[in-house]
Amino acid sequence: MQIRDFLTQALKEDLSRGDLFSFITQDKQVRAHIIAKQEGVFSGELYIRELCAMSHIVLSLKTRDSQLFQTGEILATLEGSYVAILQIERVLLNILSHSSGIASYTYRFVEALRGMPITLLDTRKTRPLLRMLEKYSVRNARGCNHRFGLDDALMLKDTHLAGISDLGSFVVSARKILPWTCKIEVEVENLAQAKVAFEAGVDIVMCDNMELTEIKEVANLRDREFAHILLEASGNLSLENIKSYALSGVNALSVGALIHQATWIDLSLKI
Repeated sequence: MQIRDFLTQALKEDLSRGDLFSFITQDKQVRAHIIAKQEGVFSGELYIRELCAMSHIVLSLKTRDSQLFQTGEILATLEGSYVAILQIERVLLNILSHSSGIASYTYRFVEALRGMPITLLDTRKTRPLLRMLEKYSVRNARGCNHRFGLDDALMLKDTHLAGISDLGSFVVSARKILPWTCKIEVEVENLAQAKVAFEAGVDIVMCDNMELTEIKEVANLRDREFAHILLEASGNLSLENIKSYALSGVNALSVGALIHQATWIDLSLKI
């Protein structure tokens, strides 16, 4: 239902006042191909299946979510109304290009970390109203999702901590109110803050924008005294340094760039 609602709004952006071409042409049945103009990882299957169903277009996928494709490859074939295919063309290509771009960029990080015992996470740095699409795209490259919103984990960032005088007491109170399954994560900027978070009994500690040497110190402290707590590192992670951080002793790396630094994959539709 969320995908259909999203697609309805996307189509409305192009079609709310009508389609001038449909007023002056005679409709007919045609076949169209989606062609890759560069290589990448395919993502967007759930969306274009629903889009074609809404428009009574028969979709035949040659490539599925998470599969690699090459330049010049036909990714899908559409059969149906000439007018209907032209009306959904831009929405369809925008979704596939954006989603496949995120999946393709995420795949480069996944490959860089291949064989390493680390979880690659995205963040909430997503475009407004596109979070579900963008996080779905990360998963299609075997990345993992961090929280979707403010309701599926309690994460205390520096701006939250600025109003909390006693973290330990706050966590105790939170445990009495929050669902039993809810995790509590705290963002820290140095070893001293990490020690406070460990002692407060949180579930996850995020080392945010910390130097690699200090993250290793935090990991050593965790391993010695708080082995049940998970460690996450975030901030300025790139393809160039991701392996070093993966070896720092943390359990997960959260990388906002998976989404906000990804570029669209070049695709075209030909009748």
